[in-house]
Amino acid sequence: MDINSIIYNIAVWAIPVLFAITIHEVAHGWVANMLGDKTAKMLGRLSLNPIKHIDPIGTIVVPIAMVVLQTGFVFGWAKPVPVSTRNLKSPRKDMAIIAAAGPISNLIMAVFWVFIFKLGSSVISDQAIAQGIMDMGRAGIIINLILFIFNLFPIPPLDGSKVLAGFLPQPLANLMDKIEPYGLFIVLGLVYLGVLNTIMDPVLNFFLNTIGSLFF
Repeated sequence: MDINSIIYNIAVWAIPVLFAITIHEVAHGWVANMLGDKTAKMLGRLSLNPIKHIDPIGTIVVPIAMVVLQTGFVFGWAKPVPVSTRNLKSPRKDMAIIAAAGPISNLIMAVFWVFIFKLGSSVISDQAIAQGIMDMGRAGIIINLILFIFNLFPIPPLDGSKVLAGFLPQPLANLMDKIEPYGLFIVLGLVYLGVLNTIMDPVLNFFLNTIGSLFF
């Protein structure tokens, strides 16, 4: 891959990745606010300004490295939105709802990027601009579906573990809490070994085919 291709790919993926991660975190904070916890709001974390949510490693270094290295799998993370469970009426159930809000926002954004893709494919006449918009729309669809699926894995600290904890007996929920400090290493290990790719690829293809049949 030459330098022009690298720059083009970074340019195409930058906005979709930034907003996928930003809106994911804002969704957590917004739902927490609705359920009684104002922590994220007081800290200014309900803003759509990506700067307030950027994690230098997870939001910039990791996604760029994965694009440049053409790993075929792009993901990242932002600074987690803080939630104080003591402000929630039903902490376990409410935390499950708050956790689910992030992946759901990514699924909604995937549909939004479908319309950006269609804007490039059928509205814009300039071929070069149209191609750039289509590639960005395609990137937006893919990154948001990846984050939607990836975050629903029931591995701490991913959102799926918090959703699952809301329905588990308390002893099992406590066990997941104990695993959480090691969760990121587990996730990275599964990515490195290709386990997550093996599981995610057919699910991702299912959603891509579904979106294709619904909107194209």
